[in-house]
Amino acid sequence: MNNSRDESPLYLFDCAFAEKMSLKVGKHEEHAAYWEPQCFGEDLFTVLGDQRPDSRWLIVGPERSGSTFHKDPNATSAWNAVIRGAKYWIMFPSSSSLPPPPGVFVSEDQSEVTSPLSIAEWLLGFHAEARATPGCLEGICEEGEVLHVPSGYYHLVLNTKPSVALTQNFVPRSRLGAVLEFLRDRPGQVSGFKEDVVDPYRLFVDRLGDVHPDLLQEGLDELERKAQGKKARWEELVKGSEGEAEGRFSFGFGAEDDGEDADIP
Repeated sequence: MNNSRDESPLYLFDCAFAEKMSLKVGKHEEHAAYWEPQCFGEDLFTVLGDQRPDSRWLIVGPERSGSTFHKDPNATSAWNAVIRGAKYWIMFPSSSSLPPPPGVFVSEDQSEVTSPLSIAEWLLGFHAEARATPGCLEGICEEGEVLHVPSGYYHLVLNTKPSVALTQNFVPRSRLGAVLEFLRDRPGQVSGFKEDVVDPYRLFVDRLGDVHPDLLQEGLDELERKAQGKKARWEELVKGSEGEAEGRFSFGFGAEDDGEDADIP
């Protein structure tokens, strides 16, 4: 860490640091090492107990280390607290009305992010363009400062000094619908759960229903509203296309269609 001259130095993430160091975490724990910032409210993944996905990390890296553009897992939000050093952040909201960060490739449903360049290459080639891109947010977090990463935001992080930080992913009430949708509709992209958790979506729904049944219903209602919105947009596009073509073509669906509408950009 002190002697690295690599362009992309090793950046250490340890999700088991508390257990390894016998740290107690939580405001009501005696002799707690730290607890989650209270300003972010309740983390709904706590209903999963020891079956929740990996959620907290100790992060250590030298100057020039960092993370290329990505989104946090499972549609979660995050906070990042700098203990030593300093971090440069640049981030962008994810929206169908805004472009992704320049030099970054995003799947059609915006769930998968690929940044083929190193951080240094991206900064040299795209930094100036990115700062002029709508939605761009950037800044430096110093020791003792905490940054909030909203669910779905693209972000790149660069350590401007040798740094030690704590970070944790969480599910706020305002993003429950997004997390439910991710767990249900993108099982192949769900990460961090132990191997014995076969169906993370069903597990989360069952546990949340036991603890917060009203809140669960709100989340499920939001999923239904989104589904109806997609269906309405699809029907509008079909109707418009048929009118423009004056009957020259029509949309048809085979027997293998499962009845779910595709995402409409």
